[in-house]
Amino acid sequence: MIDFSLTPEQRILQKVAREYAEDILKPVVRAADAEPDPQKGFQLIKPAYEKVYELGFATGFLPKKYGGGGLSNIDVLIAAEEIAAVDPGFGCVLLANGLALMPLVWYGSEEQKKKWLTEACNSSTKDYLAGWLVSEPAGSPGGTANFDHPNPKAGIQVTADLKNGEYVINGRKYWPSSAAGWDMKGADVNTVVVRTDRTKGGSGALSCVLVPRGTPGVTYEPCIDKMGQRLNQNADIHFKDVRIPVENAFAVGNGDLAISKAFTWSGPVAGIAAVATARSAYEYVLKWAKEYTAGGMDPIIYHQNVGYMLTDVAMRLEACRYLSYKAGYYADLYDCENHSLGAMAKIYCGEVATQCVYDCMRVMGVNSYDRRSHPMEKFMRDVLCFPIYDAGNMGMQRRKIWGVLAHPSFNPRAFMDNEKITFTKEMEGIGSVVTRPTAHV
Repeated sequence: MIDFSLTPEQRILQKVAREYAEDILKPVVRAADAEPDPQKGFQLIKPAYEKVYELGFATGFLPKKYGGGGLSNIDVLIAAEEIAAVDPGFGCVLLANGLALMPLVWYGSEEQKKKWLTEACNSSTKDYLAGWLVSEPAGSPGGTANFDHPNPKAGIQVTADLKNGEYVINGRKYWPSSAAGWDMKGADVNTVVVRTDRTKGGSGALSCVLVPRGTPGVTYEPCIDKMGQRLNQNADIHFKDVRIPVENAFAVGNGDLAISKAFTWSGPVAGIAAVATARSAYEYVLKWAKEYTAGGMDPIIYHQNVGYMLTDVAMRLEACRYLSYKAGYYADLYDCENHSLGAMAKIYCGEVATQCVYDCMRVMGVNSYDRRSHPMEKFMRDVLCFPIYDAGNMGMQRRKIWGVLAHPSFNPRAFMDNEKITFTKEMEGIGSVVTRPTAHV
């Protein structure tokens, strides 16, 4: 039976998340967002983070076996929407914990999971952070979108050479969330995707290593100063002969699959966070339209153009929410092997939500540009991030769907029928090798 209603337990979860977001998080958002120094702004949210950790949302997606909440993907989406509706940057701090630790759930040994996940879920200080270090600086070559490129000199270039039972890491990561920690000395643990084989392409050369806080040789540069989602810290990290025990490595040779699956898990979460941001803009402008007359005799909601525009926004948000739910449901069915649907939710919701926020600004007119009187400029700054972060829509996410669709085994009715699609290395690499035009002599 298809049922869109929440269970009694999910309604409680939604209520707790909504009350937390309104009562604890919202009062700190304005000052943190306005703080010119991104690291100081990040530190301003620490008390709110400690409370969200205490409530279980920072590790709720991890298995109960290790102290996590054991939440389903649908449960995570329900809570994430309420938190992101107040600030999606703060939601991204929670998302980063999942990006860093869920690969360990899927690919780690039992010993690794018992050590690192138990520690993450049982922090006495309630400020535990985990970083997911994939992205690298732009350059030629550079960046991360073609992490699965067959040429060893393309894609991820942070190296980890095995020497005397240790991996020696060198290189630079750029953009990872939370990785510099509350004090610029590192998150409690950083999951770093590295190149462990310099002779292979991305589908066989990549691995994950766990780098704990305080490891010598890791330095943190000033955080990236962003236009939006400013409550989320983004770091610039340098590794110089960083030595990590071999037992801290996992998904050896399968780091490519870890990347794909992590950004598959996060896709519906990013999608629902985009919905949440646009939802807040829509609710604000709907109220405005019912009160503001624009110099006429009646509130502008009674003008057909305004009514139609807000009707379209409402329809789009509903459609996006249910696409996120479908992707989350599919992830629950098949242990997060929702590569195409997860990417669809991330791509579609982020791009549609961006248009929704802009349409809301069009309804308000120039008043929406008044950043001191109205929140629309923050909604727009925040929503612009969704199409370009978290395995960008024009980079990794669309290529992932393309790789699935192009595979000979693909059934075009698989999504409709909830048919399991196992993502394999054969589906990677598509579009990473291009043919340059030949210059005419």
